Amino acid sequence: MTADNLILAVGNAMMGDDGAGPLLASLLHSAPAAGWLAIDGGSAPENVAHSVLAAKPRRVVVFDAADMGLDPGEIRLVDDRTIAEMFIMTTHNLPLNFLIERLREEIDEVLFLGVQPDVVAFYFPMTPKIDTAVRALHARLVAGQGLDGLAWLSSERP
Repeated sequence: MTADNLILAVGNAMMGDDGAGPLLASLLHSAPAAGWLAIDGGSAPENVAHSVLAAKPRRVVVFDAADMGLDPGEIRLVDDRTIAEMFIMTTHNLPLNFLIERLREEIDEVLFLGVQPDVVAFYFPMTPKIDTAVRALHARLVAGQGLDGLAWLSSERP
């Protein structure tokens, strides 16, 4: 399976809003977006890095819940150099910046797309704002809009 664009969805569906990534992967598997492939990396995305590389995408978008200091449900492209600072408490086995560095060794463009969570706690359901934001992101991908027009976390694009 190959695609120009690949979403590497990250997160744990059993931890409230941290399930944003798995939800997006599920939506893209149920209703695919042309030109996009989704891989659910769960809470250990490094375990599927080989699948990401095997797909030979031109672009990989790592999508995860990230505490960016925004209102819950806001989505931003994030300079991955700041990721380590955002994940003081992580639900992942390996910091995402390590995975992104590894993917960049073989993939032209690797971006990090974060959604601001509201509640990240064991056995909590996903909050409505995050569910709505993920479904809106899926709809924009299906409509062919891609990442065009999405804001960067800072005013400057890296």
